[in-house]
Amino acid sequence: MRHPLTCCGPHEVVSEAGNTLSCGAVVVRRTDTGWLTLMLRAYKNWDIPKGMCEHGEQPMETALREVDEELGISELNFDWGDRYMETGPYHRGKTARHYLANTIEEKVIMGISPELGRPEHHEYRWVSFDEAHDLSAPRVRGVITWARQIIGA
Repeated sequence: MRHPLTCCGPHEVVSEAGNTLSCGAVVVRRTDTGWLTLMLRAYKNWDIPKGMCEHGEQPMETALREVDEELGISELNFDWGDRYMETGPYHRGKTARHYLANTIEEKVIMGISPELGRPEHHEYRWVSFDEAHDLSAPRVRGVITWARQIIGA
């Protein structure tokens, strides 16, 4: 079920359940050997690019901005429409909304977080869906499985 949401404050979107909403995208690209997806590591945790929205942003706009800020990837195509999967609640009651986006960009440039003075993540990898599943925690595995089923990979 979809609900139109907009940001409520400088960094806050609230889901219908009252949880703060974080938005991002499972970023995939087709290669000669099959589909790859982009995973990010912060400390020991592998995840999908996402973040909190800015005032007045729609959730998909947040996903686009976050992928660009965190990875330097600005060419995203939502070839599978505006469908999404939400997970949560996790870390301080957040719900994460994940869209599915295709890119032809391979190069990643990890952006500097103004708050941290360094990238938010320690590492990135383009990996197969099997590798992404093995790297990630159960919350993220469900999103990886969802994306793989949509693509048919």
